[in-house]
Amino acid sequence: MKTTLPMKLAKVSLLCGLALAGQNAIAADWQRGLAVGGFNKVNLYVPDTTSDIGNGKALMIVLHGCTQSIDAYLTANLEAAADKHGMVIAVPDAVNKAGFSCWSYWQGTKSRSAGDYKNLISLANALKSDSSYGIDSDQVYIAGLSSGAAFANTTACLAPDVFAGMGVSAGPSIGTSSSGALGPCEQADVRSRCVSYAGSYANHFDTQIASIAQGDRDTTVNLCYNDQNSQGMAAVYGVDRLAGTNTISDGSRSAVETLWEDGRVSKLVLTNADHAWSGGAGASGSYISSASINYADYLGQYFKENNNRVDRNQGPQLSNINVSTNSDVIVLTGNAQDAEGSVVAVNAIFDDRNGTTNAKSGTVDASGNFTIYSDALPDGLYFVTVGATDNEGKDSEFIVESVYVGPPPPDTAPTISDVSVAVNQQCATVSGSVADINQNLSSVVVQFANGNVNAQMNQSSFSAEACNLPGGNNSATVVATDSTNLSSQDSVSFNIDAGQVATLDQHITAGRLSYVEYSTCYLEYGTAAFKLNEEPTGQGQCVWQDNDASCRGPAVACSSGGSTGGGSGGDTGGGDTGGGTSPNCEEVTTLNYYHKVAGRAYSEGNALAPDYFANGSNDSMPGSTYGNNTLHSDDGSTWYLGSCQ
Repeated sequence: MKTTLPMKLAKVSLLCGLALAGQNAIAADWQRGLAVGGFNKVNLYVPDTTSDIGNGKALMIVLHGCTQSIDAYLTANLEAAADKHGMVIAVPDAVNKAGFSCWSYWQGTKSRSAGDYKNLISLANALKSDSSYGIDSDQVYIAGLSSGAAFANTTACLAPDVFAGMGVSAGPSIGTSSSGALGPCEQADVRSRCVSYAGSYANHFDTQIASIAQGDRDTTVNLCYNDQNSQGMAAVYGVDRLAGTNTISDGSRSAVETLWEDGRVSKLVLTNADHAWSGGAGASGSYISSASINYADYLGQYFKENNNRVDRNQGPQLSNINVSTNSDVIVLTGNAQDAEGSVVAVNAIFDDRNGTTNAKSGTVDASGNFTIYSDALPDGLYFVTVGATDNEGKDSEFIVESVYVGPPPPDTAPTISDVSVAVNQQCATVSGSVADINQNLSSVVVQFANGNVNAQMNQSSFSAEACNLPGGNNSATVVATDSTNLSSQDSVSFNIDAGQVATLDQHITAGRLSYVEYSTCYLEYGTAAFKLNEEPTGQGQCVWQDNDASCRGPAVACSSGGSTGGGSGGDTGGGDTGGGTSPNCEEVTTLNYYHKVAGRAYSEGNALAPDYFANGSNDSMPGSTYGNNTLHSDDGSTWYLGSCQ
């Protein structure tokens, strides 16, 4: 008898689904005046999109030019490039400025541990280590204009291990003097200087790339530097120039591109552009030009096409997956193809999630077809997870199907498990798993304080996000219902921090404070950013105040996410995670393979019997693919072998 779950086969991997369900989402908008990585003021844009290559988002740090405010880049069309290429944009304000607010590329010690060079490396490391941004450490880039371009080039030479690529726009060559920027061309041995800056990190030039650009109407910085910089970086990388040029067009705007071998170096001449950052159509602001193409968009595409650090092996592709039963045996068939190589193994796990697990492996024929049989199994609902591995050790996306072994069971309500919550500011994402032995699940709804949300399903996993939640203690209830109206529910508690971090002037502009409180709050915080929490006073009125109410604003109408209890943190709670004395500790016990599928572990070595390690801690996990181990984590990112302590 053949009985299959009438659920649409999802082609998105379970691994990706679980990762997205637990990821802290950040709204696509500028965050202004942040203190990050040694800088007192950084404007940050985080897109909702991810990069088309690698694992997560790219990061591009953009350095301003002389006399130029970082706020000029708020109107430079950086957001369009960020959204298109899944690229976080960070624009820091130089701390150790030279005259005319320049980045001091001609002064001081050129060292990874000195001044703003240290700050830029710290900024990159701080942003990519914050899991809420989801930045791929192999896609970290630095760019700049004029003095910022020279400083970006110098920083990329000092830290080629950190920066996979650079964008140098209208920048004097590294190591030149300040007078060389505005006067005749100052000759510079870019190759020897860059290599000497790198020191023991010079081997990372093997995979670094560089884009050099300048407007053809630039009368401020000598146009000779466009050639000198591109030829110098090509010498660093040991690549030859290709014949001919390409025209890059964006509507009526254009640029002329020259490339070196393997796309390692690109030189752009920005048509009709003067000494400014080229922002494309609609761009405006101090030293921001709209005459030529959007250089940030060009960089996003150039980095994506030529980055040498990301793994471009896409892994096998699974298709025509089908599960059926032959008496008490599950029969799995399908096709696995690998565009770059060959499929060496197809692995399947047949699991009833109640203690009965059966794992099998198989191979493909000349056409990529495979058939895998389970052992004889007890009656029950089974989840069949199938994945393929290629000859380079790359896994395919995982596909999960379900099938019932034995006669149809009596009507039973769906079962909810592994409920957890991820909190970011005033948003919360509730995720978990739901199983329906009758295979007639109708809906999964998550009830938040401000309304119900229909959960998104990825096989047996679900997730639902709500924003503008009230501050303080919150709870969410998950309700799973089948087509016969049988239902079950589970709840999770969490805390929402409804505070807003900004400078004093920004709090006043936003209406949280008034000039009446200016002197009191200024004496306490000066120009630094600080947090105010929204506290209710009754009848729809709230006040914004700091933790001890020493800086307190007037009564105003409560925002849509107004505090109901004055949240004091972003702690998360979860369903049955196994306990532990740490309130944030999550504990999961399952097969090593499932730990890997859920992103808690990774594997290395033989495709059929690999070694497994916990993500973050690299703790060795006994038992290979079918070993059963407990992992715990306090932050959902770094996992350790063993139970919560």
